[in-house]
Amino acid sequence: MSTSVAVLNGRTIGLAHYATRAVAETVFESLGLTFHQEVAINGLGDQPEGVATRDHLIARLTGGLKIDDAAAGAVIEQLLDAGLASASGGDGGDPAVLALTDAGRELHGRIQDGVKRIVARIYGDLPAEDLAVAARVLTTVTERANAILAEA
Repeated sequence: MSTSVAVLNGRTIGLAHYATRAVAETVFESLGLTFHQEVAINGLGDQPEGVATRDHLIARLTGGLKIDDAAAGAVIEQLLDAGLASASGGDGGDPAVLALTDAGRELHGRIQDGVKRIVARIYGDLPAEDLAVAARVLTTVTERANAILAEA
């Protein structure tokens, strides 16, 4: 009987990404959120006091999700319309500062709880050394891919 050795390549990374994202999306969907909305809520929730500039959140969404500014702005508007975030300051109707509302902070906590349960099930028994190596390799792959995108 032969055993195959896993090869780290785009396919392997993609399969892992889509499998874990599908599991995570069950949490987001149960909370009435899309993946992009969850990323935006975390983008605010990960900041001190749940407050960030609009530009910061746009950059986080465009850089992390590889979407354009208009799509990122639409996600922010969805959070504002749902009462999960508030906006203040800025010129010409373009609020400069965004903050999670009480409802947004509560939802951020529920997202974090759900993700922690998933992370424990998926990564919990993997050796710390293996996780550290995987993190270093995937960080390098991400940096190189982002550099190629920046050249385009």
